[in-house]
Amino acid sequence: MRPIAIIDDDVAVRDALTVLFEARDWVSAAFESAEDFLGRAHPPEYGCLIIDVRMTGISGLELFDRLKSQPYLPPVIFLTGHGDVPMAVAAVKEGAADFLEKPFDHRQLLVRMEALLQQDAAQRGDWEARQSINARLAELTPREREVLRELLAGKLNKQIADALDISIKTVEVHRARIYTKLRVRSAVELAAMLKDVPLNEIAL
Repeated sequence: MRPIAIIDDDVAVRDALTVLFEARDWVSAAFESAEDFLGRAHPPEYGCLIIDVRMTGISGLELFDRLKSQPYLPPVIFLTGHGDVPMAVAAVKEGAADFLEKPFDHRQLLVRMEALLQQDAAQRGDWEARQSINARLAELTPREREVLRELLAGKLNKQIADALDISIKTVEVHRARIYTKLRVRSAVELAAMLKDVPLNEIAL
């Protein structure tokens, strides 16, 4: 399980959350400001981010906006005072996982954290799998991508040869190279691997 980042300019809140998580044997790291977090941390290393909405300097909402450009963003929980609830609700609509109003119920937080850490493990696995597929696709030549698109359309070697104006033998060579680079052994495995990849991402 990855560590939890606590980003809050209130030292009492940081200390209380650190102790709370230690009691569950969860590793956490505390940051006194958004600037501190941006300067020292790599967001994808964490399983969840707990961010105070209102902080001196860069606010929690501004930090969240910056983090959305990260290649992978773990679940985010906002901590908010009563007056900041509308802002926290808006952040959830923009992709934050949840918000808790201060003072929050520790049991409620722990239950939500457990669910989000499990969510992170699942969505991180999906993201890493997609990154691996993208890396393999990047190894294909432009012609191999053309052949791949035809293969995914269910065409036979002769049909691909006619469509691309190349020989059947050339199609067979490209097909073998595609299988090798994508690490599959059959058209069935190929289709299963790329079932969620839009065809326009395969074309150059």
